[in-house]
Amino acid sequence: MIVVAPSADVSDKAVIGDGSKIWHLAQVREDAELGANCIVGRGAYIGTGVKMGDNCKVQNYALVYEPAVLGAGVFIGPAVVLTNDTYPRAVAPDGSLKSAHDWEPVGVTIKDGASIGARAVCIAPVTIGRWATIAAGAVVTKEVPDFALMAGVPAKRLGWVGKAGFPLTQDGDTWVCPKTGDKYVEHNETLREVEA
Repeated sequence: MIVVAPSADVSDKAVIGDGSKIWHLAQVREDAELGANCIVGRGAYIGTGVKMGDNCKVQNYALVYEPAVLGAGVFIGPAVVLTNDTYPRAVAPDGSLKSAHDWEPVGVTIKDGASIGARAVCIAPVTIGRWATIAAGAVVTKEVPDFALMAGVPAKRLGWVGKAGFPLTQDGDTWVCPKTGDKYVEHNETLREVEA
């Protein structure tokens, strides 16, 4: 069952997966595709043609501009902005108002399980890797590897996180999740899971 608050504005051309909930004052535009069990919080904006996997959460007042692509289980915190214009201008060099046809939108891609903290801004085009965590207030301007913990303006990698979201601790050549005990190996500034 899909739940849509009476004050939400959901296009008839949007595809909403079973079990999804769209709360007060949220807007979901034409051709957006939300997977099953997604949550779109109060006042959030989901742009035209945005694609979201199953089990995503977009918190209150987040702005997910097209052509963003969110994998399964992505968390978008309150007031996060995913941009889509590399060189934004309201007017052309001659002073005339620009229209939607005067620029080519570029998107932010967020891979499965990644989390973007409150008020963070992701500057398109950029890809956030699987299970990465972007700290609140960060500004992401470059590609983010899987499992990276990013913070700051511009965002820099401070460490690694596991699937549970906890910072990993180093134990010799491996990184360990203090919550689950899962192990990871770092190689050339990337992290991968150790096969059980």
